[in-house]
Amino acid sequence: MHTNLASILRQAELISSAQEITIIEHVQSGAHTVPSALLAEHIFSPDELVSHLAHIFGLDVINITHYDYADCCQKLGLRDLITKYQALPISNDGCNIQLAVSDPSIAQVEDDFRFTTGKQITLVLADQGQLEAAVRRLYGRSISTSDSSHRKDITQDELASLVDVSLDEMTSTEDLSQDDAPVTRFINQILLEAVRKGVSDIHFEPYEETYRVRFRCDGILVENSSPSSHLSRRLSARLKIMAKLDIAERRLPQDGRIKLKLNSDISIDMRVSSLPTLWGEKIVLRLLDSSAASLDIDKLGYNDKQKELYLNALKRPQGMILMTGPTGSGKTVSLYSGLNILNTTEKNISTAEDPVEINLNGVNQVQVSPKIGFTFAHALRSFLRQDPDIVMVGEIRDLETAEIAVKAAQTGHLVLSTLHTNSAAETVVRLGNMGIENFNLASSLSLIIAQRLARRLCPHCKEVDPLSSETREEYGIDLLSTIFKARLEGCNECTHGYSGRIGIYEVMPFTRELSIAILKGATVRQIEQLAIKQGMDNLVTSGIKRLEDGTTSLQELTRVLYF
Repeated sequence: MHTNLASILRQAELISSAQEITIIEHVQSGAHTVPSALLAEHIFSPDELVSHLAHIFGLDVINITHYDYADCCQKLGLRDLITKYQALPISNDGCNIQLAVSDPSIAQVEDDFRFTTGKQITLVLADQGQLEAAVRRLYGRSISTSDSSHRKDITQDELASLVDVSLDEMTSTEDLSQDDAPVTRFINQILLEAVRKGVSDIHFEPYEETYRVRFRCDGILVENSSPSSHLSRRLSARLKIMAKLDIAERRLPQDGRIKLKLNSDISIDMRVSSLPTLWGEKIVLRLLDSSAASLDIDKLGYNDKQKELYLNALKRPQGMILMTGPTGSGKTVSLYSGLNILNTTEKNISTAEDPVEINLNGVNQVQVSPKIGFTFAHALRSFLRQDPDIVMVGEIRDLETAEIAVKAAQTGHLVLSTLHTNSAAETVVRLGNMGIENFNLASSLSLIIAQRLARRLCPHCKEVDPLSSETREEYGIDLLSTIFKARLEGCNECTHGYSGRIGIYEVMPFTRELSIAILKGATVRQIEQLAIKQGMDNLVTSGIKRLEDGTTSLQELTRVLYF
């Protein structure tokens, strides 16, 4: 904890003794640095603080956004120093590194960077907010790792030196099974960066002359790095070793898991899938980070009416609540938000999942394994013999599972599950097509929620979208509302103009009228029209409301909802 700057500012009569004590308390609590504490207490504006520090220390002031700091940092590979000191290398001319800092009073920063790089260090001043945003954009959330082998990033030069692989090594699996330190460090670097940035999937993809690593961020794939194609075998072998797969088998798909221990408190499970392609094995990692999932229903994007309908269905002692939507639309998080509300000592809750993605203390979670015959249906039968109050089935995939779930909902149990359909109304017809009788559906269904995830516009750089009146009328957008769009180049706070995602929902409660319509064999269109007549917002209407309140853009809604 460095508090020298507070004393320097007091001696310069820029802050009072009382303010110095307040700032030091902030820093000692671990919540702030001196510059961020000064800004949080509104003692100085960002411009005033930088101006005072430039005068005291005689340093130049720079705008970080005018520099290609990402390329500079990637080549140097100094992640730990950068995140430790919140100091950012912005240029490197071979002998000298320009280092942007917000607190120039910490002499150790310059010493550590000089010692590590062997180069001269020139300090420059940067705005505290710009600096924090740039470091966060590069490395995501701060995570302290307990494994010292993760400490130093591998540089591009080191990675390039691995390209010249001998013919014997390319044809041998024994050599590839060894712990190749640079490759191991590169993969650890990729995995940790993915965790810090909140990535959901990592794709390792070989091609004839190239190799690329892509991250799925906020539902969109973005390229992260492009190591040489000659490294394909080494990278796939190392990943398969970590996932305990057979590295000698390169002709068949394989599935496995990796557990990445970040520190004594945090670990990340990763689902690994290898697939033989024309130019090598493509490997995809799905990150199952339960600690990163927000189970607060108020943060998921339900409007007040939709949230009330969901909560009312959860209060019922029996019935079936279904979440529908494509893969990656947030169904699991919505289900677990409900389970989190229901999770009390008075309730016996059991879940069957494939895989278990979110760990929730107090819930009996079961991993099904179809390979050995332990299916959702088998798990559900076992649950019903253990006096459950609430049952969650990861997915209704077949008639047997659907029948058991319906019977459970009719016999005093609250059942939650998911289904892959495009809308709430289609879910009813899909269950009927599976073989569930209409009278069983009418008596068991309580609520169906169809959902999608749309990217949020960055509040710092979003721009007004001058939509024409014809476009507004076409999509049913209020003619007087201000519509925003993403700034493609984005800013330090976002990725291509978007930051995070929000749910768009279609919540259909089962009223008496809907139940009667189902008994009469109503079509998808008839069910949807009746639900809308009773006050339901369909996905398009819900999306337009998110557009009108400035949360997302028309381009993003078009991508997600297929207008």
